[in-house]
Amino acid sequence: MDHGKNEFASNESLKARRDEACPLGLPSKSGIYAARAKGAELWDVEGKRYIDFIGGIGVLNVGHAHPKVVEAIKKQSEEFIHTAFGIAQYESYIEVCENLNRLAPGDTPKKTALFNSGAEAVENSIKFARQITGRPGVIAFEGAFHGRTLLATTLTGKSKPYKVGFGPYVPAVFHAPYPDQYHGISVEGSLSCLDHIFKTAINANEVAAMIVEPVQGEGGFNPAPKEFLEGLRKKCDEHGILLVADEIQSGMGRTGHYFAFEKAGVEPDFICVAKSIAAGLPLSALTGKAELMDKVVPGSMGSTYGGNPVACAAALAVFQIIEEEGLLQRAEEIGAQTEKRWKELQSGVGKGVIGDVRRVGGMMALEFVKDGDPNKPNGDAAAAILLEARKRGLIMTTAGAYAQCLRSLVPLVISDDLLNEGLDIFADATEAALKS
Repeated sequence: MDHGKNEFASNESLKARRDEACPLGLPSKSGIYAARAKGAELWDVEGKRYIDFIGGIGVLNVGHAHPKVVEAIKKQSEEFIHTAFGIAQYESYIEVCENLNRLAPGDTPKKTALFNSGAEAVENSIKFARQITGRPGVIAFEGAFHGRTLLATTLTGKSKPYKVGFGPYVPAVFHAPYPDQYHGISVEGSLSCLDHIFKTAINANEVAAMIVEPVQGEGGFNPAPKEFLEGLRKKCDEHGILLVADEIQSGMGRTGHYFAFEKAGVEPDFICVAKSIAAGLPLSALTGKAELMDKVVPGSMGSTYGGNPVACAAALAVFQIIEEEGLLQRAEEIGAQTEKRWKELQSGVGKGVIGDVRRVGGMMALEFVKDGDPNKPNGDAAAAILLEARKRGLIMTTAGAYAQCLRSLVPLVISDDLLNEGLDIFADATEAALKS
């Protein structure tokens, strides 16, 4: 069966064209040029098949080209592709919002607005928080990633490559340490640093919002302990600050719940949603407490393309697939299988090099170190294993301040056989890379 091989193109020829046509600043780590993808598999233009352990960086929880998503896209595109929701509304936008309002953590009534990207959802959450509270200040966390627009870049807690040379940044944004047990940063220490910021940098009554990932993505898949999120909620309530959950990577079933905040039993004021909500089509959402969302000045909220009808149709198919195929439970199963195999590597061939294995549901990462020391990040080992795995037909990507982590965001539709094949490839690649 021809899986997309193009006799007129190769990865090398397309790379040459890419280098000529596109700026160097665009990421191009893999050298893979896709021709076709299905479920958790991808074929490049030369016909080589890969098992996909990253799913478009957390975008494909329901996999590549799920038949229900494809059918929904086809059907909607034949009816109409765009009107702009502010000009002619349509039911699918409302239905996506209704689903998110129903599924968002907490009992408080919710309302939702749709946008195009995760960065847009983040930007709007902070804009709205400032307008609602009349305050300028925002607190984010070290190691965070919130997007690449200027405000989102300002909120991001990792300098290279995201912030280099892009300043000056948006004012009145402050960063506090994020708890990280493996590196000795406690919940108590993180929360006490917030009090220090209130004392030395900005008074609490001038802070509009705190924004936090319940599981850091680019920061290394560090999970926020339940006690930390509870502590943030308490401090926000005490000082009239709005709590914003960035669930762009952790949401839509990845952690075994629709949202990781739900797992912690904490209700944020706003939730930023994107990535897997529409199976690869550009769509994001800001879901918030209804009383807050209705305080935003009419006309100050909107987007020409936001909530595009084709993307909304895809999103409605995603909600259906998650429920019908039991993908919340599947996330736990995938995570448990992966964790077991990775811990075997940690105690075997990776001893002293695989420093930590982290998991929340199906959201997983390995952290590589030197000599078993958490303070000696080993980005070289992570890069070598990544390259070896790719040669053998497995796609992954890195995370962490020093690219010292490898993360797994396997499509939740993957079969056990395919998952185990991918884990076998990873084990062989790890052994080969660490012994070379």
